[in-house]
Amino acid sequence: MRFRSPATLAGPVRLAFTAESSAELPMTAERPRPRRREDFVHWLPIQTRWMDNDAYGHVNNVVYYSYFDTAVNEYLIRSGALDIEASDVIGLVVETACSYFSELAFPQALEAGVRAAHIGRSSVRYEVGIFAAGAATASAQGHFVHVYVDRANRKPAPLPEALRTALDRIHS
Repeated sequence: MRFRSPATLAGPVRLAFTAESSAELPMTAERPRPRRREDFVHWLPIQTRWMDNDAYGHVNNVVYYSYFDTAVNEYLIRSGALDIEASDVIGLVVETACSYFSELAFPQALEAGVRAAHIGRSSVRYEVGIFAAGAATASAQGHFVHVYVDRANRKPAPLPEALRTALDRIHS
């Protein structure tokens, strides 16, 4: 990919793409649509914090990943499927993605909806929607994949029965 840069750096820097370089940019098939509340099974209220906002006055994109992690792990811990200090099998995140549809900002109250979209032998794909409290559609949604591994040797391990039972309750 070749960029043409301005001859001088006085003022804002703008990168211009040539027709040749823009053809190299990856394109996605279709923008996802916001999921609805009924697409999710487990719910966790989340209160935004002052520090969640960025310089643009809305929740920063990286904070959504923290919300995802919080919502999934809260479910696993409360359901008895995960003991973060003693479980022999732990989940490692190997893939994440997030799509954004509408801004959220402190001091809004939020709700995270969680579902297990796919349960494999040693992996799970969680899908999470972040909603303004009471909203019908997600302001952001995404997924992450946990591969479960033996805590000691970090090799993939089958899902323990307690985990599989908890996941079955939120599988849709």
